Amino acid sequence: MTTSHTTEVAGGPAPAIGFFERYLSVWVLLCILTGILLGRALPDVFKTIASLEVARVNIPVGLLIWVMIIPMLIKIDFGALAQVTSQWRGIGVTLVVNWLIKPFSMAFLGWLFIRHLFAGWLPAGQLDSYIAGLILLAAAPCTAMVFVWSQLCRGDPYFTLSQVALNDSIMILAFAPLVAFLLGLSAITVPWDTLITSVVLYIILPVILAQAARRMLLARGRGHLERAVQKLAPFSISALLLTLILLFAFQGEAITRQPLVIALLAVPILIQVFFNAGLAYLLNRRFSVAHCVAGPSSLIGASNFFELAVATAISLFGFESGAALATVVGVLIEVPVMLLVVAVVNRSQRWYEERM
Repeated sequence: MTTSHTTEVAGGPAPAIGFFERYLSVWVLLCILTGILLGRALPDVFKTIASLEVARVNIPVGLLIWVMIIPMLIKIDFGALAQVTSQWRGIGVTLVVNWLIKPFSMAFLGWLFIRHLFAGWLPAGQLDSYIAGLILLAAAPCTAMVFVWSQLCRGDPYFTLSQVALNDSIMILAFAPLVAFLLGLSAITVPWDTLITSVVLYIILPVILAQAARRMLLARGRGHLERAVQKLAPFSISALLLTLILLFAFQGEAITRQPLVIALLAVPILIQVFFNAGLAYLLNRRFSVAHCVAGPSSLIGASNFFELAVATAISLFGFESGAALATVVGVLIEVPVMLLVVAVVNRSQRWYEERM
């Protein structure tokens, strides 16, 4: 998620959270209404947009995703990987939660709630697609917004930076196999060519372009990098909102027919956020990790790279799929839920540090 906050958090104070980010859920709700209204008013226009595909990748959405993701990746300093060993216990806890627990727990929650507990209230033809969207949402950890959460819980900026750099490096190699494996466990057919294309388009190429831009900006001085990040932030959030309008223009009819779907999809997402945040926090306490590391560790462990999830869901399953809708529900609840986790981390600091 894009923010008005740079990742060079160790270099001085920065705004805690930008205006757009603080009210992201409000903007998403407005996008829902706007998309539904536009979809009904201009159905032929959106059908034309949906048809602009190459190898099942929608060109307009692909461009919007790049505008959304590349400014965020410019912030990431892969040189921070050298600091990984200095906080190895906190790093280890976060890696286990991010890659060995969160995706699998979400697959289980999707199976439990979507295929069983809520199946009678959901469209029967979309059950597999909803589960796929939930898996995509949990298969990659959040990359940028965690810097804001880390600052709000007074987290160690060097730990946060090195953890995000490490997660991004792992994601390049692990995202596609992990998604394919979990979807296979859920008996959902995965078009490998489309999945690999999504990884190349939405992870590998953006990382290469962003890091090249970062090097060029740093060559002119760190101030140029920070100013560029500030200027690009509004473009990122605008691209996200435009993507959501497109999604809801196609999802509008399904949502108006069954508005309960969004609330039902939110349940497993909420449970996995609180479960993984709590697990990471308690494991860090068990291993006597400092609170300034445990806070961002639990937040990184709980949050999701929903930009990538939305893009991959569209590529794999299409605009009108339940998978795309499920990933958007993650966008809808991200900010208020993570702010609640931040509040719990801050208020429990005294308890956390007792008998450590």
